Amino acid sequence: MSLLIKSARVIDPNSPHNGKTVDILIEDGVIQSIAKNIDKKGIPNFEAGNLHVSPGWFDMQVNFRDPGFEYKEDLNTGTQAAAFGGFTAVACLPSTNPPIHTKSEVEYILNKAKSLKKNGVDVYPIGALSQNLEGKDMAELYDMHLSGAVGFTDCKKTESNAGLLMRGSLYAKNFNGVILTFCDEKSISQGGKMNEGPTSTMLGLKGIPALAEELMVARNINIAEYTESRVHIASLSTAKSVDLVRKAKARKLNITASVNAYNLTLDDSLLKGFETNYKVNPPLRTKADIEALKKGLADGTIDCITSDHSPEDIENKMVEFDHAASGIIGLETMYALLNTSLGKTLSAEELVQKISINPRVLFNLEVPTIKEEAKANLTLFDPQLEWTFEEKNIHSKSKNTPLLGTKFKGKALGIYNKKALVSAK
Repeated sequence: MSLLIKSARVIDPNSPHNGKTVDILIEDGVIQSIAKNIDKKGIPNFEAGNLHVSPGWFDMQVNFRDPGFEYKEDLNTGTQAAAFGGFTAVACLPSTNPPIHTKSEVEYILNKAKSLKKNGVDVYPIGALSQNLEGKDMAELYDMHLSGAVGFTDCKKTESNAGLLMRGSLYAKNFNGVILTFCDEKSISQGGKMNEGPTSTMLGLKGIPALAEELMVARNINIAEYTESRVHIASLSTAKSVDLVRKAKARKLNITASVNAYNLTLDDSLLKGFETNYKVNPPLRTKADIEALKKGLADGTIDCITSDHSPEDIENKMVEFDHAASGIIGLETMYALLNTSLGKTLSAEELVQKISINPRVLFNLEVPTIKEEAKANLTLFDPQLEWTFEEKNIHSKSKNTPLLGTKFKGKALGIYNKKALVSAK
């Protein structure tokens, strides 16, 4: 469809119009004109107070539970949640049944996503590193790569088999593939329910030491150094982990890193009421860890921010804290949570870099740019809009979030992608 976006401030470090307030004319999915004032009769206008526009946001770490666990989420509801949150693209983890561990599952994801064009969201599968996510035999990495997988990981099962991670890294290096690692030494964290510290002691809950993450971060950095391959450290949550990645980057290793929005904004003191929707993996850490994560974002140690969208049905959450599943939904609230909580940690351009540009660079994907003759892939948003997150705003099948009733500043207003406008309502 054609669209005229009126009086929008461009937030795009790669655009010649960055920081300017302009009109943007889109015809047949392509940006035809950008100017101070465009008058075009007969096509729909998109107007809003304090309207901002950026390259479409990309969440590189979501769980859509499809195939196998569609009662928690499926590709249709997942992409609807993404569109409401302002995302034009997501990369989905292979935490499905069966896992995304052959080209058949990769093609299933891509073909089903194509049928959901109206939702306006591109879906990129991440393949499993090992067959059945068992950590034993390497999965069909090259076949999945050829079919469209953008990376490989064994998700939060954590790759305890260092030799498999090493061999997978060497193999993926042949086609410039990236391995995503989630760092948790299970022999240390096993049985832990929350961050180890004063709050866990007070509540009488077994803690998860920061050491469990940091040992694996150090190990995976060493493997990346040995193999000279691309390794991504996902879901950083501790101060020492940030420092380890910072030092690795100073040594020019091919390391990238990301952090989940909840680890950037919520701390472990929130678990004092045993609210299971605050139970996540990695666990909420301390305020000191949050400050270290923010510094890592600001100085470029941490490349990307993710929602770690993890839908869980009510039977897995409305139970005793010890037995509750970890995870919260995050697509609908990620931008609002970051914009409300980060303050001056990142400029508007830097935030767009972390949630739009860097994830695509990491996966070797084309980065959309706001310029004439470019394909229109846009997020429309208002960073000052105040709103309250209510159940009607949840588009996911699952409702596992502790943020209902939270007053936010900043909201996505819509996305334009796949030649279609999708309003966030």
